[in-house]
Formats: sequence, C-alpha cells, structure tokens
Amino acid sequence: EINDNRDIARLGEPELFWGVSAGCMDSMVANYTATKKKRKQDDLTPGEENNRRPDRAVIYYSNLIRRYFKNTKPLVLGGMEASLRRIAHYDYWDNSIRRSVLVDAKADLLVCGMAEKTIVELAGKLKNSQDYRDIRGLCYLAKEPRLEYLQLPSYEEAKNDKIIFIDMFNKFYRNNDPLTARGLCQQQNTQYLIQNPPALNPTTEELDKIYELDYQLDIHPYYKRQGNVRALPTIQFSITSQRGCFGECNFCSIPAHQGRAVISRSEKSILKEAEKFTKHKYFKGNISDVGGATANLYGSECAIMPSVGTCPDKKCLFPLVCSNLKPGHAKMITLLQKIFAIKGVDRVFIASGLRYDMIIEDKQYGSEFLKEVLEKHTSGQIKIAPEHTEGYILKLMGKQGKDYLHKFKLMFEQLKQETGKNQFLTYYFIAAHPGCTQRDMEKMSEFISKNLKINPEQIQIFTPLPSTLSALMYYTEMDPFTGENIFVEKEIRNKEKQKEAVTGPVHLPARGAPRSPAHHKKSKPRKNQRFYHS
Repeated sequence: EINDNRDIARLGEPELFWGVSAGCMDSMVANYTATKKKRKQDDLTPGEENNRRPDRAVIYYSNLIRRYFKNTKPLVLGGMEASLRRIAHYDYWDNSIRRSVLVDAKADLLVCGMAEKTIVELAGKLKNSQDYRDIRGLCYLAKEPRLEYLQLPSYEEAKNDKIIFIDMFNKFYRNNDPLTARGLCQQQNTQYLIQNPPALNPTTEELDKIYELDYQLDIHPYYKRQGNVRALPTIQFSITSQRGCFGECNFCSIPAHQGRAVISRSEKSILKEAEKFTKHKYFKGNISDVGGATANLYGSECAIMPSVGTCPDKKCLFPLVCSNLKPGHAKMITLLQKIFAIKGVDRVFIASGLRYDMIIEDKQYGSEFLKEVLEKHTSGQIKIAPEHTEGYILKLMGKQGKDYLHKFKLMFEQLKQETGKNQFLTYYFIAAHPGCTQRDMEKMSEFISKNLKINPEQIQIFTPLPSTLSALMYYTEMDPFTGENIFVEKEIRNKEKQKEAVTGPVHLPARGAPRSPAHHKKSKPRKNQRFYHS
C-alpha cells in the first residue's frame, strides 16, 4: 500500500538498514509504453492490474519511509532502477537530464549492479559500526570530492551541454569493469556523488551459493490472496544458468547492471535445483527455461577477460565474434540432457532468446546444440532478436549484420527438415532506434517479406533506458563513437508509423463493436524478458 503506512510499517524499524528497490525493472518502463501511454496490465502485480507500483518507485518508497520513520536507520537503494540512475542520466519520460537517484530520493547509500557481495559486506560493517565508505560497488554522497577518483563533469555541466554529457557518459561507461574501473566522483549541486569501483564478479562457487538458497518458489501468501500474478508460471520453475552477457547491445541495460562478463553456475548446482523442483507441490514436470540474459552463453568463456578484464576498445560479439571467446554449446547440451534425465522432469524448455551468431561461429557444436533444442527443448518457437536488417542501424545498435541471420535461417530450415519437427522462429525487431528512418523500416519490411517470409508481430518501439548508449544517442542526436549527427525520430506518431511499416496499421474496433477473440488473447511473459526495449 503506497498511500499510508500499513505496509511500510508492517515489520517495524530495521536492525541495520532499509533496503529500497523498485524490483527487477525500472518503474517507468514497467508503468509506461515506449509511446508514454500508461500500461493497464502488469504481469508482476497481484490481480494483474497496473495500479500498485508508483512512478519513480525508488524515490517514492524512500519518501514514504522518511514520512513515517524519523531519524531512522540508513536508506540503501538497490536494484535495476537505482543502478541505472546512479549518476546524472537522461530520463526519457521527463525528456531531461536528472540528478543521481541517490540525491532525488534523499537516501544514504546506493549499491550498484546485482550487489550480493556489496550488500553482505555493508551489513557486516553496519552491524559492527565500522567505516563502510571503501566497499566496492557502493555509492554515497560526500561534502568533499575524492581526489584520487576520476572526476566526471558535474551534473550542471552535463545538463547544459550535450558534448560534455557525452564525455561524462563515456567516462562512466568505460569504468564498469571490476578489474579495470576507477572510482568516480561527480558534483551534484552542493554535494559530491562518490562511486567506488564495481564489486568483483562472483565466482562460480559464489553464484552457486546464491541460487541454492532456500527459495520458496512461490508468491508470499499475503500477496497470493490478492489475485493472480501472471508472470509466475513463466518463472516459478525456471533455472538461471548464468549471469551477464557478452553481447553488450547498445540499447541494453545488462552491461551497466549485470556486467559484460558471463559467469556460469556449476552443472552440479543446476542439477540440484532441478531436483528440488521435483519435490515442490506445484511442480508438474515442466522446467520452463534454462538460461539467462541469453540462452546459449552458458559455459562460454573468454580466454583473457578473467585476468585483464573487458577490452576497453572492442566488443566480444560485434562486429564479429572475438577469437578469444570460446562457446559453451557442448556443456549446454550435456547439461540439458542431464536435467532431462532427472526422475520427475518431463520437459526442459529453452525460452530465453538465442544468440545465433554464437551458434554459427561454433563450427564444432553449434549445429548439434540447435538440433538438440529443436528436438527436445522447445514448445514450437525459438526466439531470436535480429533487431533490424539495415547495416547502418545495426552498427548503431551494436548488432551484427544480416549475413548471420541468413546463415542461421538456412541452418534452422535444414535441421527442421532433418528432425521432422514443425518448429518456427520468432523474430524480435526494434522500430525508431536512433538513426532509423521511415525508409529504413520499409527496407526492413521488404527484407522480412522476401527472405524470412513472415508477417512479424514482435516489433517494439525503442525505449531509451537510462545509462545505455542508445539513450545517449537519442538525447544528443549524435553518434558517440564518431561525433557525427544522426537522425532521431522523436515524434510519437512517426515512431508508430515506423512500426506500422512492418506490421501494417493498427485498426481498432469501432466503439461498441464486438472485438475478436484474438484481441483478448494473452501471451505469456518470457523469463528474462528484455524490458529495456519494451
């Protein structure tokens, strides 16, 4: 309840600190579409109606605590919303540069990224009344700058000059790797935002411990009584096999939150979780997903990243798959087969999207992995995300060209014929990304019709998420890599027209006219759904 103190005071004063999070999504993305319309339905809210989550939830919840608890324990912000808004950032919904959410929420501390290590260390320091200001992954406000840290342009400077904002963002973005990042300092009004270097990535053993905790795999009874949570069947019996993503697409929030390194769980830990499912009273034999941000990065390893960190001047998968990156498809095949062999498990699905470039480049096991998925681990559709077809736009997105898509389509059709499975590819595309014109979308439509031979429905209008390179392009109307001006469509109706160039115009029923059953059809949300371009 956000309008009184019934929920906020339910557990009383905390012993160490208040942990404040908007959840697994930025609240503005959760509450509004890319065309800034209020979402009516919410898959994560009991009763499915989007009427419980406030806008800018981290700020709202912090103010709620301050209202009812005076002189209380420290307020610690965390989660996706806090992590992506930790420095001065562009906000699409305000169309302005906003201060750090730590300032606007009047909170005490902010933990970056997934933050398990940071929050445990912080709890220990607070419990023992020790100085916590050097904890990795922590942000706080200070009266004086930390001179040994990299000084970013101030909030006011970044707000008033787009070139300075680009410089600020580039320095921030380049300092997200745990092995190479410097601490950052940015003046925000009369205070200084101090961002310590990121927490070290968890080891496989540490990640195993996190996912082997005694989760109940259900909604709390208090909320369960309030109505159905539509997302639950999608995630209740799904397995997170790895964390992070080598992809680093420019529109994606994962690099700034989970990181560019992929950390995989051990096979033993994953099998243990699958066996735990079989003892749950609601388990019906189906594991809905085994994956992460991308399904087929499990077991993938970079030969140099663990020792020197991420490369500052190149990406792992763009414009080509790096030769230092070793695919993990062989490990994934073995893992899926072992999960499938567990007594009580009837089906094991891959519901996360596939990086088809990794499959194409894995000459030894790529085709075998795709065949395994086709034969045993899909309910009929395999998700892939080309995002666009035009080279210039793909370059701005940090996505590879359509040659990989051609090759994967041919491989898929051949394996489909060999296996005799009537499976399909589901393609995800983005309209109105910075640089994209109406003509680009028309060319995409022509390519899809000629080469993919489908009528795509999964076309999403681009949403600029805080602390992403694509949001930087959207705001500045510049390519941050070259400094060149780029076209950015900012008129909502024209964004819709870009989408309609591929899907065709949307004709809503006349008022009072009966709606077709298809209008009411609900599609299940997918685990790890990439809300960063919803």
